[in-house]
Amino acid sequence: MDRPLSAAGAGTGHAGKPVPMNGDHEARDEPSEAPYLRLLARGAPAEEYERPALRARADGAPATRLAELENAKQLALRVRDELEGRRRREAELSALFATANDLAGLRDLDAVLQAIVQRARSLLGTDVAYLTLNDPRAGDTYMRVTEGSVSARFQSLRLAMGAGLGGLVAQTAMPYVTESYFDDERFRHTHTIDSGVRDEGLVAILGVPLALGSGVIGVLFAADRRIRVFEREQIALLASLASLAAVAIDTANLLEETRSALDELGAANDTIRSHSAVLERASDVHDRLTELVLRGGGVDDVAAVVAEVLSGTVQVTGTGAGTGSEPVPATLAAAVARSRADGHAVRDGDSWTAAVTASGELLGALVLHGHPGLDPVDQRTLERAAMVTALLLLARRTAGEAEQRFRGELLDDLLDAPHRDPRLLRERAGRLRADLDVPHVVLAARLAAGATADRQRLWSAASHLAATRHGLAAARDGGTVLLLPLADGADASATARRLAKQLGAAVHAEVTVGASTRVEAPAAQPEAVAAGYAEAQRCVDALRVLGRGGEGAAAEDFGFLGLLLADSRDVMGFVRRTIGPVTDYDTRRGTDLVRTLDAYFASGMSPARTKDALHVHVNTVAQRLERIAHLLGPDWQSPERSLELQLALRLHRLGGLD
Repeated sequence: MDRPLSAAGAGTGHAGKPVPMNGDHEARDEPSEAPYLRLLARGAPAEEYERPALRARADGAPATRLAELENAKQLALRVRDELEGRRRREAELSALFATANDLAGLRDLDAVLQAIVQRARSLLGTDVAYLTLNDPRAGDTYMRVTEGSVSARFQSLRLAMGAGLGGLVAQTAMPYVTESYFDDERFRHTHTIDSGVRDEGLVAILGVPLALGSGVIGVLFAADRRIRVFEREQIALLASLASLAAVAIDTANLLEETRSALDELGAANDTIRSHSAVLERASDVHDRLTELVLRGGGVDDVAAVVAEVLSGTVQVTGTGAGTGSEPVPATLAAAVARSRADGHAVRDGDSWTAAVTASGELLGALVLHGHPGLDPVDQRTLERAAMVTALLLLARRTAGEAEQRFRGELLDDLLDAPHRDPRLLRERAGRLRADLDVPHVVLAARLAAGATADRQRLWSAASHLAATRHGLAAARDGGTVLLLPLADGADASATARRLAKQLGAAVHAEVTVGASTRVEAPAAQPEAVAAGYAEAQRCVDALRVLGRGGEGAAAEDFGFLGLLLADSRDVMGFVRRTIGPVTDYDTRRGTDLVRTLDAYFASGMSPARTKDALHVHVNTVAQRLERIAHLLGPDWQSPERSLELQLALRLHRLGGLD
């Protein structure tokens, strides 16, 4: 129960003044974020984040100070939760990689299974974890490995096929979870199983299948002695560990089968040598794939290893979901469907296809070309490569989604909360390899009217592009907003045109892109980001009205119309873009070309009347007009250019620059 801090709770010093405890001292004039940053720095538990506000309330702090502390606390708790989530995900991936490493040096199946069960219990934080295997000869299931169990009866259970929660998992080949085992009527209870579970004191149980191909050879469990709800990520993690356990069992069985075959074929030396070579190749590719995973290799690296070991050409297809890549080609769809249903690589003419799946989701396929006949061990090598590919894709997807979300949240904060602490904005951007102290451009991207492309694909493609450019992207207002750094020599207009082409190619539809003028330093001027986004949206609307959907442009591309589109109303920028070469020439040479140009238009573009207005010879007017044409280009007298030039001259005079 919360209670006010007093002399007993906070300690007292001289004159009865409160003395801060545990190093969380807080001065009245220090920033509201300071005590929470210290809590984050030393990894304090969540309950300690209540103390600064309680202490300030006890000290009689004003309501504004209490509100600031509350806001800082919420932000700090979000950061703490995010850091905890990252540490948890890193621990999970490390465990998966460590287990894969165990498989690479598989010598003792029991030791590997024990390690998997131990990691399952540790990562899910359960009281007990255990693994059961089917016994086809006896027609039942037996307890193979347990961790955290205290009941001898439970550790020696043999279960009838189809009984209990494990029977339901084995029958459906799907994960099942029960929050309260004895109250769950979805599966068949038996006296033997219930007695063992009751003896162990288990209440909440999660079971996932150990699947090989389309069959289930056992079940991996995680259980608690209290009611508990298992999260989807925990179920997926246990399923991944179960897949590795199945691989370990399959590998051990394969090695055992190989040893038996070598014993039986002792007289057939040629067959033994051939089979041994295949095994050596399988072991080699297994080791190389494991090493590849551990050193952070990619999907293309897996294909290269398999192609080298199996002496063929390996095609990776359909693995770029969410980045604009094509799905599995229609010519391979039937073979991929057969492989997915069978759980093995299947032959298709002179090729072999292995579906890349994870928890029933199709992620792509590996296709080995040029092998009409494939040894069973080589076939399993291709299948294992597909499994490694699935692990890499899941890891890449998880990391990519997290980074996209963080980039979107930071850009949303820049747009919606421009008064945030610039230092915190820089720190968050630094973790995303973005520099908010260099010039950026804000761009708004919209699908063309009537386009059938999914907005999610547009956001995903924009996020991928922003990540490669060290920028930010977020889904907003039915489209996407991007904040990209401007390279030296680049401008907003060129960036918008290039982005429209790239996004259009990624989503296979017209994408219209509008750009703002430069934002010199978003971290120091976060309010300029929102203004730039509004300007970019107006450019998109203008392109659509002008029938230029699917193109990219900035306000400067619309000439004097850009003055109406630009939020900053950059009048002098328009003047410089229009008659800058002429004014610069006058400044350098001391000439009078600007006045000549103004008089020329005022005289109805007549050289004769111009020379009277300037009181010079007509040849002097002709020479000056020739110089002006050289500076402005040959089309300077066209109706469109002359209108902009006259407007620029008028603004030049009004600005007092004559």
